[in-house]
Amino acid sequence: MEQTLSVVILAAGQGKRMYSSLPKVLHPLAGKPMLRQVIDAARALQPQKLCIVYGHGGDQVRAALSDIDAEWALQEQQLGTGHAVRQALPFLPAEGMTLVLFGDVPLIRSTTLQAMLQAGNGDSMVLLTDVIANPKGYGRIVRDAEERIVRIVEEKDASDAERHIREINTGIMLLPNQHLGGWLERLSNRNAQGEYYLTDVIGMAVADGVAITSANPAASWETYGVNSKVQLAELERIHQQELAKALLEQGVMLLDPARIDIRGELKAGRDVSIDVNCVFEGKVVLEDNVRIGPNCVIRNTHIGAGSEIAAFSHIDDAVVGKSARIGPYARLRPGAELAAETHVGNFVEIKKAVLGKGSKVNHLSYVGDAEIGAGVNVGAGTITCNYDGVNKHKTVIHDDAFIGSGTMLVAPVVVEQGATIGAGSTITRQVPAEKLTLERSKQVTVPGWSRPLKNK
Repeated sequence: MEQTLSVVILAAGQGKRMYSSLPKVLHPLAGKPMLRQVIDAARALQPQKLCIVYGHGGDQVRAALSDIDAEWALQEQQLGTGHAVRQALPFLPAEGMTLVLFGDVPLIRSTTLQAMLQAGNGDSMVLLTDVIANPKGYGRIVRDAEERIVRIVEEKDASDAERHIREINTGIMLLPNQHLGGWLERLSNRNAQGEYYLTDVIGMAVADGVAITSANPAASWETYGVNSKVQLAELERIHQQELAKALLEQGVMLLDPARIDIRGELKAGRDVSIDVNCVFEGKVVLEDNVRIGPNCVIRNTHIGAGSEIAAFSHIDDAVVGKSARIGPYARLRPGAELAAETHVGNFVEIKKAVLGKGSKVNHLSYVGDAEIGAGVNVGAGTITCNYDGVNKHKTVIHDDAFIGSGTMLVAPVVVEQGATIGAGSTITRQVPAEKLTLERSKQVTVPGWSRPLKNK
């Protein structure tokens, strides 16, 4: 019979060394709170019960993760890891196993946690341990002559001989529920820190004849905790290096793997090239043969095959069709939908607008709340005047229209198919099909005028 799995995540710490009003577990790594990273790893195990022990900044923590289906256990006083797990006891079933994780250990992999589950037999305890060159600051794993784990000793309570042990406790452990409640009740705070150590249940397990096994992470950094902004920055770089490595192994060309940031999910097809200093946020899809120039920021966007995004372009919540050309210095805002073979050039902003196949907006223009057909050319400096100070209005430009440079399209307005608008026009009424429409005031030169002089 398959064992019931519960997961308890300890997330009550203040994080004084972060020097921030933001609770430690909410500081972002790869674009999302550390606690959410841990929750994602736990969810991959499909636990029957998920319990988060929270404390410092509790309202902020719960509000930031209000979408999480979990039990929330309040630890009003932070009296140690054993005390924290005790707060979760009322939410845990009497049988099965409980996996204890930490909200400030954000890089733990679900594969490592799965290995812990496989190392246990349903009634044993499993510790995640690691052997490191410099174990200073960590609790040491103490084994007997037959290499069986008998206890964990914290460094402040360790003897000189015990401090030379290189196998350390990561704190992550899998515990049998049938013993857990009794062990937690027997914990004592008679130690250098005056806290209730969860690690003290190891000795109790030995005394009760419960088998203790161990598993190891694939990489030591999986178990690194965050107590400062320095450590957070170090883990960010480790994580980004791993993401870059995965992209390279998939065949993506990264011109410098050390200069890319992925803060979400990036899916890339074949023969994709990404230049330096690009940031990808949310869910981004790059189809085959997409080229991303340097210094681009792309968020929640789908880019079609063969498209090229030139340098310094910002794309947010947009759809870009196949073989499009965007940038440099272009901005696509939410609701921008570009069909195949479109061009959006330098210093052009597109917002909540559709561009049909082959249409071009190449220079210094703003297109907002608009529907533009196929084969349209929008000249430099064109603006869709979509906002009257209260409401937004729509501009519709039908296929094959030509919009001269410097045109103001005062919405709501319609430009019919094949129409041409002369440069410098301010359009306020419907433009007929296949005709040239101009709107210009008479040019006047004022005789006798002189430029004013600056007062002395």
